[in-house]
Amino acid sequence: MVMSSTVLQVQIPACVDGAELSGLLSCSDFLGVWEEDGALMIYWKGSEESILQKIREALAQLHVDMRVSANDVQCVISQDWNAQWAASVEPIRIGQRVGIRPSWKTMELPENGIEIVLDPKQAFGTGHHATTYLLIEWLEELSELEGSRVLDVGTGSAILSMAAVRLGALSALGIDNDPVAIDCAKDYAVVNGFTNELDLRTCLTSDLVDQSFDIIVANIDRKTILEITPEFSRFRSSTTQLFLSGLLAEDATDIVAAFTHHGWVRQALRQREGWIALHFSVC
Repeated sequence: MVMSSTVLQVQIPACVDGAELSGLLSCSDFLGVWEEDGALMIYWKGSEESILQKIREALAQLHVDMRVSANDVQCVISQDWNAQWAASVEPIRIGQRVGIRPSWKTMELPENGIEIVLDPKQAFGTGHHATTYLLIEWLEELSELEGSRVLDVGTGSAILSMAAVRLGALSALGIDNDPVAIDCAKDYAVVNGFTNELDLRTCLTSDLVDQSFDIIVANIDRKTILEITPEFSRFRSSTTQLFLSGLLAEDATDIVAAFTHHGWVRQALRQREGWIALHFSVC
């Protein structure tokens, strides 16, 4: 992250996903988001007026009612926040078997444990966020995962795709509309020894031909999920299991209603740190 000597910092409560907010703030003036002690620090090289307007628009898209004013802005000395954050990343254990760590750390796992090495880069998804945690935890418990074909929508770092294959899936197709994310994900796949069982593509769901998957996972924001709700029906069979996250607790009613309208049946809901994951089946 290269910056001038001073930049603007805007601090807001960490009531939204930093990765999701980053995607909405992305532009030439946006320098990054760093989460610490329950707050998000947003860094910007443009004017105070422009960053406040951009943040307000992003929060509105995320359905967050929060007032952000000039009182939340301060000038700070430039530093490499990404490097500081990366150095602070610790290994994480999810469920009974899954371990995720940066390459410069080690961790202990059970005899049947699986390990995924992820060094923080531009693509999000190191397993530390509650939404990723919820989905990996669910995949670990899913008996239907063995020998299955998985579709991972909004794959990001491909962490869900890699975890699914390590946990027994036959193959995983991970798609994302961000080419930078897919480039990073492909690097992660190589580091972790994946080959043809992992297919990572820069595309939208609408770019895929009609086909069925046994398991579908999507860790994306509420707005996008609602926009592409009909698309999920093109990839199901009578036994397909669908898992959604990237959602806040208050999103559940609208999401369930939308998917019920398209023939899905809600099976379960899990919650962690104010975020939720939903499980649907066809019947």
